[in-house]
Amino acid sequence: METVSFETVSFFIPLPYFCMDFKTKQELFSFFSDFISEHKGELFDKKILERTRYFCMVLDNVYQVHNASAILRSCECMGIQDVHIIESNNEFEAHGEIALGASQWLSLYKYNQKNSILDVYQQLRHKGYSIVATTPHTDAYTPETLPIDSKLAFVFGTELNGLSDEAIDQADFKMKIPMYGFTESFNISVSAALTSYLFIDRLRKSQIKWQLNEEEMLDVKINWAKSVINKVDLLEKEFFIRKALDFPLESAK
Repeated sequence: METVSFETVSFFIPLPYFCMDFKTKQELFSFFSDFISEHKGELFDKKILERTRYFCMVLDNVYQVHNASAILRSCECMGIQDVHIIESNNEFEAHGEIALGASQWLSLYKYNQKNSILDVYQQLRHKGYSIVATTPHTDAYTPETLPIDSKLAFVFGTELNGLSDEAIDQADFKMKIPMYGFTESFNISVSAALTSYLFIDRLRKSQIKWQLNEEEMLDVKINWAKSVINKVDLLEKEFFIRKALDFPLESAK
């Protein structure tokens, strides 16, 4: 799991990772590969081809553990790599038995109380995303009609109140999932699952280049490797020491 907390600057990835050139990343992953099974390595090579950052999910103060866990599981199953988590009012917590380890394979970006949802919108737009506010209350696009010719960040609000008026008004698009019964709205985890499935299905049937680029694939595979290797911090330190001293980079396994 790759986790970055904004403002609090809490990194699960050592700082040198952000400064590595592509060749160094290749060397690091090769070094790590000696400590993962052949079967796991083959799975990494297969599953990375199914990952995308063309869509991402944004969770605004989702506080019910079973919902948080189910959303992560749906994103992982559908190959959506990035989930942005706003914790300005509620701390995000996932339940292991429900998520079934999904967070291990995702890139999670956490924003604390110093980050408003509009700050998050700004950061996502800087990365090329258009913001999609999900709401059942407006005359909005549906999953079938919303254009997918640009990267999309789907924003989901709290279980009780949904998104704020500000969050909806400042989005680039508004989207609802049509319903035909008496109940006012879907459960948030159901909404996220339907959204991820319907849009990934549309994306994979399109001509859009939705896969990660070569360096993104390598970055994600490094983090996957780190999530399954015991005492990986010590191994990573060993790698950088060997590289700094110009020692052979073969592992000492």
